[in-house]
Amino acid sequence: MIALTGATGQLGQFVVEELLKTVAAKEIVAIVRNPAKAEALSKQGVLVRQADYGDQAALTQALAGVNKLLLISSSEVGQRAAQHRNVINAAKAAGVKFIAYTSLLHADKSPLGLHVEHVETEKMLADSGIPYTLLRNGWYSENYLASAPAALVHGVFIGAAGYGKIASATRADYAAAAARVISEEGHAGKVYELAGDNGWTLTELAALLSKASGKNVVYQNLSEADFTAALKGAGLPDWLATMLADSDAGAAKGGLFDDSKTLSKLIGRPTTSIEKSVNDLL
Repeated sequence: MIALTGATGQLGQFVVEELLKTVAAKEIVAIVRNPAKAEALSKQGVLVRQADYGDQAALTQALAGVNKLLLISSSEVGQRAAQHRNVINAAKAAGVKFIAYTSLLHADKSPLGLHVEHVETEKMLADSGIPYTLLRNGWYSENYLASAPAALVHGVFIGAAGYGKIASATRADYAAAAARVISEEGHAGKVYELAGDNGWTLTELAALLSKASGKNVVYQNLSEADFTAALKGAGLPDWLATMLADSDAGAAKGGLFDDSKTLSKLIGRPTTSIEKSVNDLL
């Protein structure tokens, strides 16, 4: 059986959808915090098991009979390392034979602060003795498009990425890669640096928003500190504002760019362009 954590999350939902194209529902275990959110999966025949990243005993129980595990990284930045340790320990206890983990693009040398917990998790996997694959995901296009509505209202897209290129892809693109790796053989021991086929800057994103909406949108580059303050002023929690500004600053240093096209090679099709994502949004 194949299990995945965070099965009802933003990425997990797409992974389950992809898996169901080639894997029998009864062979898929969706590990979720809240089973009520997974009723649709249950109706499709997917095995839904409740477990929290913080509960190693429940995770061990949820992984009973599982051969392969897709560890989708926790969304709780700052708590990820401890939570991932629980999942890996549970996998060892349950006899899981293979783990695929959604890490961060070029985690070992990334300028993004987010890389720290991913590197810690990668080391845990290396020490676990369980065969594994690293899916080092780049940025989701949706991360930036979430700011598009406000940019259209104010005519300004703010950020701190300068002219750094961002090789993003959609969650569905990354999910297709994860589903393939976790359902096929022959991926153990590999590190996949996954990113969109084509890089773009926030200036270019603003131009795409202008073109698609008919409204004039310009990119305003801020310092990391000013961008953090602006995000907090918009109502974002301090930790999220700090993380997003740090990630933008990392993008300015090339942290969100990769031109290997590994993702499109893995999924057998081009990744979704930012232009298509903008047009679909609007």
